[in-house]
Amino acid sequence: MRHIIGVVALSTVFCLGLAGQAQKNWKDRAEYDLYESITKEQNPTTKLGLLHSWKEKYPASEYKDMRAALIMDTYRRLGKGKEMMEAAKEVVSLDPKNLSGLYWMNLLTISLKDTSPAALDQGDKAAKDLLASLDETFAPAKKPAQVTEEAWKKSRSDAEKTAYRTLGWTAMQRNQYAEAEQDFLKALAIDPGDGEVSSWLGTVTLRQKTPEKQSAALYHFARAAVYDGPGALPEAARKQYLAYLEKTYTNFHGSRDGLDQILAAAKTTPLPPADFRIKSSYEIAAEKEEEFKKTNPQLALWMSVKKELAGPNGVQYFDSSVKDAMIPPGGEGMPTMLKGRVISMKPANRPKEVVLAISPENTVGEVTLKFETPLHGKAEPGTELEFKGRAAEFSQDPFNLTFEVDPADLSGWPVKAPAPAKPPAKKARKK
Repeated sequence: MRHIIGVVALSTVFCLGLAGQAQKNWKDRAEYDLYESITKEQNPTTKLGLLHSWKEKYPASEYKDMRAALIMDTYRRLGKGKEMMEAAKEVVSLDPKNLSGLYWMNLLTISLKDTSPAALDQGDKAAKDLLASLDETFAPAKKPAQVTEEAWKKSRSDAEKTAYRTLGWTAMQRNQYAEAEQDFLKALAIDPGDGEVSSWLGTVTLRQKTPEKQSAALYHFARAAVYDGPGALPEAARKQYLAYLEKTYTNFHGSRDGLDQILAAAKTTPLPPADFRIKSSYEIAAEKEEEFKKTNPQLALWMSVKKELAGPNGVQYFDSSVKDAMIPPGGEGMPTMLKGRVISMKPANRPKEVVLAISPENTVGEVTLKFETPLHGKAEPGTELEFKGRAAEFSQDPFNLTFEVDPADLSGWPVKAPAPAKPPAKKARKK
């Protein structure tokens, strides 16, 4: 409907422009009578036959430009797009700056969906020719008195937007996504309510596979999905884009959080703010990891080591990077000890081996601490210990990393209560 309104406005301007052309002459009375019968005919099929008869009988008519325009319009009424494109090409061949012919060539380039190189080249040329003709065609001095200033400006902006739509569409078909993005942005600047352009803009922005443009691409899809004002996509198409957006956004962001706010903004604003940005799930995970390192450096260090050891190349990683290494290694900003909970001991009293769980969810143990000399006493299960030691052995299944630990590098082991003080010995009485 939006394009039909534009076509009516442009057709009015075109017809009024014909009235100002230089005087032309009919070849004879018969040509004029034939023209008169054409103007009175209401059936488009019959009218088309009369127009072709005129063309055959008077191929060099001084009114052949008007005849070509009538043929083009009659094919429009019949819904014959391919034939209409050929007629529009004839109109433009007779007058390279003909507004109506160029306008329809632009519209038909997209609607016919002919993506052959020749058709794309033809559409490009029609769009560029239309843009180049605007200053002359819509010069203030050429405005017919019957046309209001508002309608005159509206016709120009509609033609300009149509040209940029065509340039963007042909670039998109050639996979020239950056160029298409710029043309679609120009079209949307002229007509912010063009939902189809918003959907195309989302497509070409996403296909550039540039990380910094992913957020803008999702915003354009949001605009296409929720905008329901003049120029919006049909409801069925909006629902499809909404479903696609929800899936793509969730995959990118990691959850649906924040999407409703974006949809609300996109409904009223065609373009995202300059600083608009949606964090990817990787960015969110990295931020959480950094925060985790700050708030729990001991566990963060262990989790990074365990992740590598538990991976498909865990044994090789142990042999090359962990075996005989002191963990934690120390250094500025690094934890000096690891922390774990006692799971079991061997033997149960004065142990030389203590099994600890470091990860909060672990209940079976992840590391074994070995001591050259037995520890004093024992520790109850769940007792928290801190330690550092030299990695000596590793088993991936079941997972266990064995450390050789110096008792001086163990903290938290229960200290045996001192024995009660003996009372002082009584002195013997002298007899």
